[in-house]
Amino acid sequence: MSVLSKSQKARLAIRTFKTIADAIILQGSYMPSSPTGASLCEALLQLSPEIYGSMGDARVSELNGLEYVIDRMPRGIEHCQRIILTAQEDLCGTTFERIVPLRRRRVSYRVSPDEMCCIITRGYSEIYDFLTHITFLHIEAEKIRDRVVSGDGFSAEWRALERDVASGTEPEGEELDRAIWNLSVLLGRTYGETKASYLTLAKQSGPGGSNNSLFRIVYDIGKRMIDEREKRRDRLQISFTPSLREMIGHHKYGSIWAAQIKNKLRELSLHGRPLHIVSANMHSVANILFAAGMLRQMGEEPPANLYEMIRGLRTRDLSCLQFAGQYGLTFLKDTSGAGIDAQIIDTACLPPQLAHPALAFNEEFVQREKPVIMVMDYAFGEQAFEVMDELLSPNEFGHDEAACCIASISIMGKAGILPGKKGDVMLATAHVMEGMPHNYLVDNDLAVGDFGDDAVVYCGPMVTVLGTSLQNHDVLERFATSSWRAIGLEMEGGHYQRAINAGVIRGHITSDVKIRYAYYASDNPLQSGQTLASGPMGEEGIAPTYLITRVILEKILNPAGGKP
Repeated sequence: MSVLSKSQKARLAIRTFKTIADAIILQGSYMPSSPTGASLCEALLQLSPEIYGSMGDARVSELNGLEYVIDRMPRGIEHCQRIILTAQEDLCGTTFERIVPLRRRRVSYRVSPDEMCCIITRGYSEIYDFLTHITFLHIEAEKIRDRVVSGDGFSAEWRALERDVASGTEPEGEELDRAIWNLSVLLGRTYGETKASYLTLAKQSGPGGSNNSLFRIVYDIGKRMIDEREKRRDRLQISFTPSLREMIGHHKYGSIWAAQIKNKLRELSLHGRPLHIVSANMHSVANILFAAGMLRQMGEEPPANLYEMIRGLRTRDLSCLQFAGQYGLTFLKDTSGAGIDAQIIDTACLPPQLAHPALAFNEEFVQREKPVIMVMDYAFGEQAFEVMDELLSPNEFGHDEAACCIASISIMGKAGILPGKKGDVMLATAHVMEGMPHNYLVDNDLAVGDFGDDAVVYCGPMVTVLGTSLQNHDVLERFATSSWRAIGLEMEGGHYQRAINAGVIRGHITSDVKIRYAYYASDNPLQSGQTLASGPMGEEGIAPTYLITRVILEKILNPAGGKP
C-alpha cells in the first residue's frame, strides 16, 4: 500500500467530512457524541484546519478558534441540547428570542433555554460551516471534560469556575484576575492568553451582546459534556427539518431575490439600460460616488486623499445613503430570506462634482450610455451560484420574457492569500474548485497595470474552497507550490463563474460581457498569526477595498472600460 502525503491525507479528510455531512443531512439528525459525530470529529482532527490552531492538542484549549466560532454562532449555542436547522420559518411573530451572530448573517430563535432553531437560507455551504463549528465545539468540550474529571471527582479549577458562573455576575478587580488565572490553569493556557480571549469576548457579552463571556462559554460546553458522559442522556442533537432538505439546491431564495431586483429595475424604467453587476460590500461604491458631495453639502471640503476621507466617515459614523437617494441610488433591503441587500444606482442622475476627485470618469460617456450599477452584498459559498444564475436568467412579466442588458459582472471580495500578506490584491485568471474536477478559466478585464503602484498585485488561479474552516496548511501549500501556482483561496468565485458560463451557454448573456474578479487579502493561512482567527482587518482593509472599488468603477464609467 502506498503511503499518502500530508496533503493527500488532508484532502481525503475534507472529502470524508463532506461525505458524512451530506449523509447526515439526508438522514435528518445526528448527535455529536454518536459514532457519526465521532467520525466528523476524526475527519476534522485529521484535517487540522489552520483556523482552529491547537484543536488537536489535548493538553490545551484552542482560544483563537473558540473566539472565531463564537462570533459566528448564535449566542448561547454552547448551552443547547437540541438544535434545529430549518428553512425560513415564520417565527418573527412569536415570543421566541431572535438572535443574529456578530459575524454571520444567520437568524436563529431561542425556543427554550436548551433548544434553538437556526434558519438556513444559503444552502450546503452554510450547513457545512455550521457543522464544522459544532464539531469544533464538541472536540473542545471533550478536552475540557477530560481535564477536569478524575477518579477523585472534579478538579479544584472546575469547582472554582462553577462558583464564579453560579454567582450570576462577572468578577472584577482582584477577583477577576484570580478567576482568569484559575481558568488559564483549567484550559492549559497562559494567564496572558486567557485574559486576551476574555477581553475580546467581553466586548460583545453582557445584556444585549452577541455572545456570552469566556467563563460562561467554557463552563457550558464542559458541563454539557460532563452530563452527557455521566447521565447518558440529554445528549446534544442536531436535526434537519424536511423543509430544509427539500429547499437545498432548488434556488428557493435566489429566485425570489432576483425577481425583486428585476422588478425594481422595471419599476424604475432602468431594465433596458446597460446593467453592471457588482458583488461587493454595501458602502464602498456609494461612498466613492456620493460621500464627497455629501460633505460639501455639509459645508466641509472632502480630503483629497480618498482613504483619508473614508477613515473620517468611519470615525464619525457617517452614512451617505440618504444623500445618495436624491441622486439616483435606490436601496433594496432583502426580504426574500437570501440575506443579500442591494443598491441600484442610475449614473445618469449623478452630477460629476458629487464623486470623489480620485475617481476618474467620462461625463460625456456616462450621459450617453447611462450605465446602471447594481451592487449586491456578499453571497456565501454555493449561494453565489444560486443568486447569480437567477439574476442572469430572463424574468417573466405577464406573458413576456425579458432579460436584463448585462454589460459587465464584477466580483470584489476578500480572500486568503498564499504568496503575499494582508492588504495585497489578487486578480483571478481561473477558479479551481477544491475537491472537484471543475475548473473555470477567467478572461479577467482587470490587469496588474490598472492598480499602478498603489498595491502589491498578484495574478493567477484562485482556489474556491468548501469552507474557510476546512483549510489545511499542507493542502494550501500544495496548491501554491505545485504547477497549479494558486495565489489565493475564497468561497464564491468558482460558483459565480459557473453561473456566468451557464448564462452564456443558455443565451441569457452574451460572451462579450466584461468579467472582473479582484480580491484583497484578509489573511494568509500559511503564516502563523495571519489566519482569519487572528481577527478582522479593521482599518487595514480600507485601502485595498477602496482601491479595487475605484478601479472597477473607472472601468464602468469610461469608454472601453478605461480611464478618460
